Amino acid sequence: MSGQTMLLVNASVLPAVYSRVLEAKQLLSTGGAKTAAQAAQMAGISRGAFYKYKDHVFAYNRQTAGRVVTLNALLQDNPGILSALIGALSEAGANILTLNQNIPAGGTAAVSVSIRTDDLESDVQQMVAGLAALKGVLSIQEVAGQ
Repeated sequence: MSGQTMLLVNASVLPAVYSRVLEAKQLLSTGGAKTAAQAAQMAGISRGAFYKYKDHVFAYNRQTAGRVVTLNALLQDNPGILSALIGALSEAGANILTLNQNIPAGGTAAVSVSIRTDDLESDVQQMVAGLAALKGVLSIQEVAGQ
């Protein structure tokens, strides 16, 4: 997130739309709403407002306030490669927060993984070097950290 300033602000001083976006996100994550439109309606905001802010408003949780790192990897499109990557992250003590794999094309698949680093056995650079050595990992790099 280079070039961006992150703030921790008490919700009571912000417009209500931000709290309502968090409410809609919570409804989606817990199954209280099946679609973004339904979640937005239940939270009392427009679908447009939800989409405008959903990727920029997050609830603060002391338990998840550790450093978050996003890794981008290019993997061979072979069975077990992603599983091996996930296993290696787990063994390193990383807590996977999100994982997104694009549809493979040309024999490779792009993967983005966000992890919390509170319990890492080594530093991030050493972990990334170990992941790069895994069979089928064509490239991997840290792209963002908080």
